Amino acid sequence: MWAEENNRLRKTFEFKDFQEAFAFMTRVAFLAEQHQHHPNWSNVYNKVDIELTTHDAGNTVTDKDRKLANAIDKL
Repeated sequence: MWAEENNRLRKTFEFKDFQEAFAFMTRVAFLAEQHQHHPNWSNVYNKVDIELTTHDAGNTVTDKDRKLANAIDKL
């Protein structure tokens, strides 16, 4: 479940190991390019933290963020 906090959608994904986490990040990168909307994210070993906000809308959550979050969940 994505949490909306401080004008951002946030979610942490946890995987078996670093390789799975990195593969997920690669798939998200391709999605982000398709959506022309890019996440703020970080990775430590098997965890990927993603934050979505729309910078050109004043750093607030918009439909762009919700659509990308939905697409990421479908991975």
